[in-house]
Amino acid sequence: MSIGSRYLNERQQLRTGAVLRDGLIVLVLVVLLAWFWPLRTVPTGHRGVITVGGAIRGIKGEGFTLVAPWQVLDIFNVRAEQSDVKDAQGATSDQQQVTTSLTIRYSIQPNKVAEVFEQYSRDGNLDSYVETASLEVFKAVTARYTATELLAKRPQVSSDIATALRAKLMIYGAQVINIDMTNFAFSPSYMAAINEKTTQEQLRLAAVNKVFTVEAQQKEKVAIAEAEATALKAKADGEAYAQLKMATAQADSLRIQNAAIAQNRDVLELRRIEVEKIKAERWDGALPSSIYAGTPIPFFDPLNAKKD
Repeated sequence: MSIGSRYLNERQQLRTGAVLRDGLIVLVLVVLLAWFWPLRTVPTGHRGVITVGGAIRGIKGEGFTLVAPWQVLDIFNVRAEQSDVKDAQGATSDQQQVTTSLTIRYSIQPNKVAEVFEQYSRDGNLDSYVETASLEVFKAVTARYTATELLAKRPQVSSDIATALRAKLMIYGAQVINIDMTNFAFSPSYMAAINEKTTQEQLRLAAVNKVFTVEAQQKEKVAIAEAEATALKAKADGEAYAQLKMATAQADSLRIQNAAIAQNRDVLELRRIEVEKIKAERWDGALPSSIYAGTPIPFFDPLNAKKD
């Protein structure tokens, strides 16, 4: 029987019953084929968990996998998940309430898929466990520090929280990728006290810096004065040294002259006699008509006259 004769009668009218019957048959076949089709796909970043009657029978990797009709395939996520913990609260060792928010990125360890699937999650989402663990860890870590230490040692506090949370989530087969934490928030009264203390500390540091500046300026002025005094002293010492050298030179000159005169006294006496001789040769023998007190008389030596 041809297709035309199957769905058309002698009058070339459509046989509705035949079309509906064949359509139903095709639909049933498609459903049965989809139900019993053995080839399934595991997406990237996931694992396929094969169960039979609820019991795990295998873990399939990414890609195509054959699934028998009596098996069930569950898709399990092993990619990074993000859990946001809002307003985590804790108390410091000095009984100050502190609040923060945490963002934890984690993933299921591939070798722990069966364990997590069986005990905690059928799709790899552990947000509820992560949030509970984060709140517990935050309270435990903040209790080790005072409020002031939380602010001063924030990197150390973050490291402590990350270390403790990694150890806690390993129990659930999860590994922590990273943790982001917002600033710590305290009560309004305590924040006001911190701001006041910070302001006072800034004022104190400004006063200390001003004192250091004044001391530095004073030291600079003293250094300049000492340098000027040293320069003046050096100049005075130089002038005194020059005068001393000049006086020494003059004294040496006089000493040399006196020594020369002392050594050549006979020569001077000879020169004096020669001068007197010249005077005697030029004298005409006449004595001066007027002799005043103190006027020398030629060729008359009173000392020699007394001896005579």
